[in-house]
Amino acid sequence: MELEYKTVLREAIAEFEEKKSRFIASVKPVSNEEEALEFINRIKSRYWDATHNVYAYYIGGDVTAQRFSDDGEPSGTAGMPVLEVIKRIGVRDLVVVVTRYFGGILLGASGLVRAYSRSATLGIEAAGIVRKSLCTEVIAIVEYALWGKVQNLIQKKGYLINGITYGQDIEISVFVPANETTDFLRLMEEETNGRTITGLGDKRYVALPIKES
Repeated sequence: MELEYKTVLREAIAEFEEKKSRFIASVKPVSNEEEALEFINRIKSRYWDATHNVYAYYIGGDVTAQRFSDDGEPSGTAGMPVLEVIKRIGVRDLVVVVTRYFGGILLGASGLVRAYSRSATLGIEAAGIVRKSLCTEVIAIVEYALWGKVQNLIQKKGYLINGITYGQDIEISVFVPANETTDFLRLMEEETNGRTITGLGDKRYVALPIKES
């Protein structure tokens, strides 16, 4: 399994106008082709009176699936540019539908490519880009006196706290990148002088914010 990949966080819509043509990008994270096709059909029903409903999706993982449609626009001017934006940004597991209401002014082939590319870019940005990292759930039982040290360690590393339960001691669930789990357990042992009980849960992909370069 790969350690991480980029995708979009949420369903979103972005809109702009080019020479009186209205372009509406609808974006959604999906996990398979069935979800992608269901979203495409939903958008087509919503904008049933549109001139074109162009789409592209790209799903990675063990089996890669990609597909695009120009939906009546000149070949190569709509669906492919949307798919190329997806690949250029480096995201996967998403579907993008760009709806066009023709405004009466022809854009030409190059104009169409630019408009559909811009629309897809705006839609993906509106959906928010996140990285999904393969993480191990680490469960730890911590004494109250040691909680400050443990909390500082987690914050310093930028790990995601999944839950905290306050009882006789504090029980926490933390998502730690799978390739850092051993080091994290060692640091916990050092910081608390072996006074923290830890256990490992399941591995799963967890959405984390993109780190600024």
